[in-house]
Amino acid sequence: MDIFNFIVVILFVLNMLLALLLIFIERRNPTSTWAWLVILLILPGIGFVLYLFLGQNFHRQKMFELKTEEDTLHKKLLLQNEELIESKLVPNDSKTQRYLDMIRMNYTYSNSLYTQNNSVKIFIDGNEKFNFLLEDINNATHHIHIGYYIYKQDKIGNEILEALIKKAKKGVKVRLLYDAMGGRTIGKHFFDGLKDAGGQVAIFFPSKIPHFNIRVNYRNHRKIAVIDSKISYVGGFNIGDEYLGRSKKFGNWRDTHLRLCGDVVDGLQKRFLLDWRYASDEKIHFEQKYFKLKDQCGTTGIQIVSSGPDSVEQEIKNGFLKMIQKAQKSIYIQSPYFVPDDSIIESLRIASLSGVDVRIMIPHMPDHPFVYWATYSYVGELLKAGVKSYKYNNGFLHSKTIVVDGEIATVGTANMDIRSFKLNFEVNAFIYDHDVAGELQKIFIEDMKCCEEITEELYKNRSRIIQIKESISRLLSPIL
Repeated sequence: MDIFNFIVVILFVLNMLLALLLIFIERRNPTSTWAWLVILLILPGIGFVLYLFLGQNFHRQKMFELKTEEDTLHKKLLLQNEELIESKLVPNDSKTQRYLDMIRMNYTYSNSLYTQNNSVKIFIDGNEKFNFLLEDINNATHHIHIGYYIYKQDKIGNEILEALIKKAKKGVKVRLLYDAMGGRTIGKHFFDGLKDAGGQVAIFFPSKIPHFNIRVNYRNHRKIAVIDSKISYVGGFNIGDEYLGRSKKFGNWRDTHLRLCGDVVDGLQKRFLLDWRYASDEKIHFEQKYFKLKDQCGTTGIQIVSSGPDSVEQEIKNGFLKMIQKAQKSIYIQSPYFVPDDSIIESLRIASLSGVDVRIMIPHMPDHPFVYWATYSYVGELLKAGVKSYKYNNGFLHSKTIVVDGEIATVGTANMDIRSFKLNFEVNAFIYDHDVAGELQKIFIEDMKCCEEITEELYKNRSRIIQIKESISRLLSPIL
């Protein structure tokens, strides 16, 4: 047997073994299974390599067994006082009573307390967001908890690091967490100054080989900052110059981020500490110093909902679905990636056919080609049901926002895609407030001035090459 025939036989055997693994051992969702089987059929060898990077699933339960146990344990410790739970479950204002079933659902499946002593500041520009964050870091007196999916070793990355080092030298407890995939370009000694100053650094799901991580799945996509248990941040901005519009490729970076004060801070603090315990092996306790009583900040009702591959339910996706189903007037969605599952697609179709004004805004330019063309195919499909779709042309749209009826909204790290629903660790703020939701709706309408509408006519007249890209990407969408 010559070398070529030998390689063909090996590839055939590997494909067959992997196909059997997918069907009988991993027992995936049938749609995902079929997608992988097609890839193995049409791309023998290459499909096997892709699976190693994107598809491996059989160690998931073992990998996150400890994390699931610890999350459950400490959530229970935080929720021992049932009177407190009930008082934080029931909204005070009559308008929010309409969403009581949604609030209870988020509590039941995500242990997410409803709090109403909160204030919200919205950022849509990275420069403003980081100016506020740096000021809050500089004013910290007790602790700073920073957890980001991406941390870049560039100008803003160094600026934040220097601020953290200064505070650590003054005795402020600094904990910095970043994802191994998102921080893969960081040099080995980049954080040495912070460690020498007494700060701590942990990597989520690190690779055994520096700068090379075979696992694309199970990334900590969250972006959380908590300062002195008084102020917190959550949203779409990572730490890097491109998020301040300094990238030649993307130019202006349009994102949405929140600065939250009040009782809601405890929800993000809890989320960070649970992630920190898993990544650092530090048996940090949920002490009172990390959950201090808050001054009166405002009246905005908020729940912090997180989800991930260690979740039994897809909590954030369920929250999205509930919002869509509650809509009576309008649904405004911004997402850089729009690769939803059938439940989301059908809910949006039904809402639009029922007379709800459904609008979806996506980027004009792709940063991940396959995901972009899958996104384009899904918005194209929804046009037939009367959904309005727009391409944002003023730089790159990275905002992850849903606004319903100008009354409730969600902002966070989860995209409207299967990866965020199932494979990434995400966190979102669900906001029950007319003023905040109304402001986010106004921002969406203002963004429409920088958009090109994707009309049915425009979509039908797309080129043959785009149709081919869409078809291939749509086929791969269950694994993107």
